[in-house]
Amino acid sequence: MDSSQPRLLDRVRAAIRTRHYSRRTEDAYVGWIKRYIFFHGKIHPAAMGAEQVNAFLTNLAVEKHVSASTQAQALSALVFLYRNVLDDPLPWIDDIVRASRPKRLPVVLSREEVWKLLGEMGGTSRLVASLLYGAGLRLLEGLRLRVKDVDMAARLIVVRDGKGAKERRTMLPEALHEALRDQIEAVRRIHRDDIARGGGEVWLPDALARKYPNAARELAWQYFFPASHVSEDPRDGAIRRHHLDESTIQKAVRSAAQRARIEKHLGCHTLRHSFATHLLEDGYDIRTIQELLGHADVKTTMIYTHVLNRSGGRGIRSPPDAGGAPR
Repeated sequence: MDSSQPRLLDRVRAAIRTRHYSRRTEDAYVGWIKRYIFFHGKIHPAAMGAEQVNAFLTNLAVEKHVSASTQAQALSALVFLYRNVLDDPLPWIDDIVRASRPKRLPVVLSREEVWKLLGEMGGTSRLVASLLYGAGLRLLEGLRLRVKDVDMAARLIVVRDGKGAKERRTMLPEALHEALRDQIEAVRRIHRDDIARGGGEVWLPDALARKYPNAARELAWQYFFPASHVSEDPRDGAIRRHHLDESTIQKAVRSAAQRARIEKHLGCHTLRHSFATHLLEDGYDIRTIQELLGHADVKTTMIYTHVLNRSGGRGIRSPPDAGGAPR
């Protein structure tokens, strides 16, 4: 191999960044590609194909007992490697054995359980969780919001960095209006102090950073939920204030659920599921909810109709409950 050529993993990172994938995706793909290479004794991926990919994925499922979604992520990483880095058109991709994902209904909280959960939370964590429920956001969608994305006057939130890099609008809950306004003022104070110390810069995608060279230090582009400390950005070594770490909210939600004695396996995404289900209960149409959630296919949104049917929604009653059953 030509020693002047960039190392394989450097090429992978460059290809990912060219396509503006998230840092999380970059780390995950590079990690799976490393595991694939080491699994096969450091053989270069260009010398391998369907047989080796199948062997690796089978090992993940049979020996490592990973979930179907985890195996799917590993396969996505390898498909990216072969197609976008090694220029392999993958004529053998149909021969790959994929694990089927079990079809499970999402966990949904009742309205009373939502209030109990939020009642056990406080500060920024409560505000983030309230926004996940009140606007139907994914956790990272909420944490990646910039100040300019929360339009207090129009009462809407613009999600610019959603799943699949799609942009959408959703409602700004009236009940959170005052708390969100207070949060903007808190960000303003933090940013003012950062500027005074010679900082105040936030990360921007390369294209935006080139187009708007001064935007990184403007209040409008600051994260709506900033981290408590500045840190070094591993992408370029710059010292910046990133957004709040997702683990902070995840831990806060789990702890609140325990204190509220909610005996369900729930997480931050449960609040988004509850948002959709409660809108359906209130009579909103499925297409409207699809747009608010940012689902590409209405079939994805339709799962919440099954949740309603399971939980007795739409006025469906069990036969014994309809009368005539012995007491």
